[in-house]
Amino acid sequence: MKHDSGNSSSDTSVVYVIDDDASLRDALSTLFRSVGLEVELFASAAEFQSSQLRKVPSCIVLDIRLPGISGLDFQGQLGKSGINIPVIFVTGHADIPMSVRAMKAGAIDFLTKPFRDQDMLEAVFAALARDRERREEEPYNDAISALYQTLTSREKEVMSLVTKGLMNKQIAGELGLSEITVKIHRGHVMRKMTVHTLADLVRVAERLQELGSVR
Repeated sequence: MKHDSGNSSSDTSVVYVIDDDASLRDALSTLFRSVGLEVELFASAAEFQSSQLRKVPSCIVLDIRLPGISGLDFQGQLGKSGINIPVIFVTGHADIPMSVRAMKAGAIDFLTKPFRDQDMLEAVFAALARDRERREEEPYNDAISALYQTLTSREKEVMSLVTKGLMNKQIAGELGLSEITVKIHRGHVMRKMTVHTLADLVRVAERLQELGSVR
């Protein structure tokens, strides 16, 4: 499975269906194609892993019970691999702990078989909208993450305290520095992060936190 690579010539959304039930795969393929979506079908997680992902808005319709690795464990593997395609789970054997685990891990929806076509389509369109937004924001996220990595450890500390609302004098006391040294570090942070106001820096810090780049 290659990360977000492959043919990017088409901007048509694609739904990846991973389910060992051939009849369900075919039914979902017919449903999604009827509303203009492209579909790729896989009988197992291993099949999907050997495929090439395309640079288009995508989502995964994933069965909980699969041959080999379970759907829930595969969801975890995707996250660790940096594959952030939204997931919709389907299962014939739902239970509350299972659905809670899936949603906590970022699943868009958790549908119990048999599900209504409308419920599936609503979940898929919500997932595709989220993935489209993620892809649009990716260049900005990558850019600020790269800028953040240019900060020294001390500058990262100062940035953290500045964006928490501490004044220079308070930061100096917290870090055991002189106030003038804090001002210098603060200036370096603003310049390196290419922001001009404290409000802009706070927004950048919030986004970095969402991305997991800062603690």
